[in-house]
Amino acid sequence: MSELKIPKDRLQGLKENWQTDLVSGFIVFLIALPLCLGIALASGVPPMAGIIAAVVGGLIVSQISGSYVTINGPAAGLIVVILGAVESLGHGDPMAGYRSMLAAVVVSGVILFVLGRLKAGRLGDIFPSSAVHGMLAAIGIIIFSKQIHVALGVKPSAKEPLELLLEIPKSIGLLNPEVAFIGLVSLLIMIVLPVIKNKYVKMIPAPMVVVLVGMALAHYFDLEHEHKYLFLDGHEYTLGPKFLVTLPERVLDGVVFPDFSNVFSKAFAMAVISITLVQGIESLLSAKAVDKLDPFKRESDLNKDLSAVGAGSALSGLIGGLPMIAEIVRSSANVNNGGRTRWSNFFHGLFLLVFVAAFPTLIHSIPLASLAAILMFTGYRLAAPQHFKHTLHIGSEQLAIFITTLVITLATDLIIGVFSGILLKIIIHLFRGAPLRSLFRPKVNVHYEAIVDRFQVDIHNVAIFSNYLSLKSQLDQIPPGKDVRVNFDNTTLVDHTVMEHLHTYQERYNRAGGSMELEEMGHLIPRSQHPLSARKGKKKPVY
Repeated sequence: MSELKIPKDRLQGLKENWQTDLVSGFIVFLIALPLCLGIALASGVPPMAGIIAAVVGGLIVSQISGSYVTINGPAAGLIVVILGAVESLGHGDPMAGYRSMLAAVVVSGVILFVLGRLKAGRLGDIFPSSAVHGMLAAIGIIIFSKQIHVALGVKPSAKEPLELLLEIPKSIGLLNPEVAFIGLVSLLIMIVLPVIKNKYVKMIPAPMVVVLVGMALAHYFDLEHEHKYLFLDGHEYTLGPKFLVTLPERVLDGVVFPDFSNVFSKAFAMAVISITLVQGIESLLSAKAVDKLDPFKRESDLNKDLSAVGAGSALSGLIGGLPMIAEIVRSSANVNNGGRTRWSNFFHGLFLLVFVAAFPTLIHSIPLASLAAILMFTGYRLAAPQHFKHTLHIGSEQLAIFITTLVITLATDLIIGVFSGILLKIIIHLFRGAPLRSLFRPKVNVHYEAIVDRFQVDIHNVAIFSNYLSLKSQLDQIPPGKDVRVNFDNTTLVDHTVMEHLHTYQERYNRAGGSMELEEMGHLIPRSQHPLSARKGKKKPVY
């Protein structure tokens, strides 16, 4: 891996890699188009809002971000908070809610931009992974609970996630057969196509196949025209353009400006907080995850990335678009298809803009049921059973935090859910003997041993998620390329989040030419068989 020549950046990178980035950008565009449309519709806003966010993310954010192969655009994780903002700010008027939500997106974007300039990118390290994964699983369930009704061609009466889940049997009984057939076929394609082993089949984006097949079925069932039909039981059903995507004939007609009249309301403040929280966490975690996928092992500047996403979202909101993040699925596709520089992100945005401007009537042929199936599959992947199994493998306390975050998010809202998971983790640490004085500030001694030319890092008491930033800041002061020994002999507790971060930090430090070792952990008993599980010792804290 070290023999790979790192691609140049900016215009030199374009000159060297334009062919591979152009191809990868086109493939990502094929994946992004249906996702952008589906995410916007599921968020309760016009489909053009999703396209605008992806175009801004590709054409503008790509050039100012601190990452190299990430793809910026709207994400499924933001559906819940955007839909909630539209409903709470609109008071029954979807357009009013949409315009007020855009104002919240602008304010949130400005906040993220400022946070990035204040070097708040490091805050991504303090959120416990089990709480974050519980939040994402809850979002997945909420997406699934809403989109299954769309795929069946039924408008549910319920609004809340748990009520929507309970209403699924009723919607199955009232399904529109031909719409449901499109939804079922689309879902089967999303499930089956990725597991086919043929290398040529694997090159075909499943969402694009879903869209093409859905368009063919929509034409076959004549969804373009309002009409009625009888099914086997003799019941009469209605079909028509309302089951298809609606886009303005001209791109500029899709531009909508925000309404700041509700800026001082409680609902507006809650919308801004929710959007900022989810957008910030997802952007930072996604950027870090994509760095691990990058074959050249380049490290993103998370502060610069946060500011770029904030600026892009503010601009997107000003012209009618959704907020954006560094999206992991499209970024993975970018890496897998040979994307090497930020220009693949740029090309994906350019292709979206050209396609929407040139072929708006073609997009109108896409059935909503197909987009709903894509989102159902996305929601399932966020909350799949293997996430529960994996979390349990890390430790039973991690599963408790995961489930607590998930359940409370479903029962209340996202902010309460996340912070309930964090609170539970703090309570668990206190129960295990973590001293209050160490919750946010660990006792760490760093000294240089000149005789052996080595830095010794002694960690006392506890190393947990809430005090990791302080620990990391001291590790960052050690020059690169040195021999470093991190000693846990006087440590009584190391949680999973710290184990995970230290493992990543160690890999990165060693890859840069240094040598970091984690020592004296024999007295710390792992909470599970997972190599990065929390560890608890029997020694008393050393003050």
